[in-house]
Amino acid sequence: MSRNIEELARDNVRALTPYQSARRLGGNGDVWLNANEFPLPVPFELSQQTLNRYPECQPKIVIERYAAYAGLQPEQVLVSRGADEGIELVMRAFCEPGKDAILFCPPTYGMYSVSAETIGIEYRTVPALENWQLNLPAIADRLDGVKVVYMCSPNNPTGNLINPDDIRALLEMTAGKALVVADEAYIEFCPQATLSGWLKAYPHLVILRTLSKAFALAGLRCGFTLANKPVIDLLMKVIAPYPLATPVADVAGQALSEQGIALMRQHVAELNASRAWLLEQLPQLSVVQQVFPSETNYILARFADSPAVFKSLWDQGIILRDQNKNPGLAGCLRISIGTREECERLIAALQALSVEKA
Repeated sequence: MSRNIEELARDNVRALTPYQSARRLGGNGDVWLNANEFPLPVPFELSQQTLNRYPECQPKIVIERYAAYAGLQPEQVLVSRGADEGIELVMRAFCEPGKDAILFCPPTYGMYSVSAETIGIEYRTVPALENWQLNLPAIADRLDGVKVVYMCSPNNPTGNLINPDDIRALLEMTAGKALVVADEAYIEFCPQATLSGWLKAYPHLVILRTLSKAFALAGLRCGFTLANKPVIDLLMKVIAPYPLATPVADVAGQALSEQGIALMRQHVAELNASRAWLLEQLPQLSVVQQVFPSETNYILARFADSPAVFKSLWDQGIILRDQNKNPGLAGCLRISIGTREECERLIAALQALSVEKA
């Protein structure tokens, strides 16, 4: 029976390898440094008692507050179930399955390919250069038939910013042909690098944002798409009737208040300080071969024996994110920035490993 049911499914779904989120991978740790979350809860509480009514499709207070925060007009903002829904909405609105393609540059976020495969859209990859910047000539050679180019900056999992001159060149070469979607999930850790001020000059630029990272609301599942009105209007045609639950809109509105934004910036300062400390400590360990610069709330590092390091930490309840299967990231583990106590526990465990292997 189960075989017959599987045969009813679409071919591309049967062949699909799902995105392995941190929670899907499991583990029994008490130091979770694998999902780029804020390590402590935030003090928001539900205030609305209207669960008997359907919510607004685009809650007014959430849209207005995010627009003010991003320096845009409300008509340039769409709120959705995480930035992941924004990734998919762009494909659904702009790409014909079986005809159009998307393009992205690995190593990068895994949901671009999963969403494309699920919908039945071809995806093309142009590997990043050794310094993880865009390979512009190679991208230009592969743009025929591409409707959307996804670019993550700061990039996940490498932590680097994409060169703004290269982004501008990409926008110029795609003008009139394709959208460029800039995934800014981690932009609060380097706000000076946002492209939101570029929307006026580039009608085909789309920006993805989230409350999951710096706002410490990963469990809320609330993201934003920033774009010019013609793009937002098209995305509104394909979004679900009620994408944001009432409790989600309630908490999101609080997080985007003046006090909520001030709290977020305080958290960012704390995480950036812990990141700086880890960037000093990690290179001193013999099990660490290379530590990469980061503009985010995580650090990518290459280890001499990453499977052994990963398992040893896992067994001690310290859960990192293995990046070995990503192109160009052999031996690499990604470390989310936790509390200072969690960071110190990680370094102590790695120091013990370094002594063992000395």
